Amino acid sequence: MSLRDDAGDGSSPFDGAWFPRSRDLAVELPELIAELERRGVRVERFTYALDFWQPAPRKLVVADRVVRTGGFRSMDPQVVCLTWAGGARRADLLVVPPETDVLTGARALRLCTRRGLPRSPQMVLAAARSTPLPQVPAMPRAV
Repeated sequence: MSLRDDAGDGSSPFDGAWFPRSRDLAVELPELIAELERRGVRVERFTYALDFWQPAPRKLVVADRVVRTGGFRSMDPQVVCLTWAGGARRADLLVVPPETDVLTGARALRLCTRRGLPRSPQMVLAAARSTPLPQVPAMPRAV
């Protein structure tokens, strides 16, 4: 997970990115909420694209408090939305699909902390994929 220092100020299309290991929110969301809490973001509501994720409970207890969730068919499947501070702050995180290779995922996490990103999640992920993978030189064969 990556998060800009000024997340929630509305100045960028993405406030960070999230690279979950699966599409099961019941498993993935508590870990995300706990990490955000460590970073000073006390999430109250989490919204997501209904068709992208496995069904999730409407209320999830994380760290002895309730986080409300909501799935919508109208949301972009590669974006999740977090709100906190009584709904006054909102952050949109790019979702790096779980099946993405680790290097591309790491690049996307890093890209989403920068300003000037395109509004399209597909374009951000394409930019993360555009850098060639590092090549490891072949080791000489032992004779």
